[in-house]
Amino acid sequence: MTLISLDDEHGPSLYKVDPAGYYTGYKATASGPKQQEAINFLEKKLKNKEAASGTWEEVVELAITTLSTVLSQDFKATEIEIGVVGAPKEGEPEGEASTFFRKLSVEEIDKRLQSIAEKD
Repeated sequence: MTLISLDDEHGPSLYKVDPAGYYTGYKATASGPKQQEAINFLEKKLKNKEAASGTWEEVVELAITTLSTVLSQDFKATEIEIGVVGAPKEGEPEGEASTFFRKLSVEEIDKRLQSIAEKD
């Protein structure tokens, strides 16, 4: 199980719990097919960093790039689902971070995919 939390004292936190009940905190993690390859990719990108740097958009782009690289697949906005904690809702000012989980719209995912394509 993967757990995400956001609190005033510690900020965002990410934990993974194994079936025996042991839990570990992570900067980034993956699960599912090719999970180890994804974790290795993220470890290289985040080596010697406390967390992924940049705006929430850049962190989402890192996640998409990780999936795309590990699975050797280019995605369309309708083929993936992305949830975020702490990102402002669509139409809110950038400084207005939310403390809630929300799913990105297809349009928001498409913007991130276009941004990745422009960097390449």
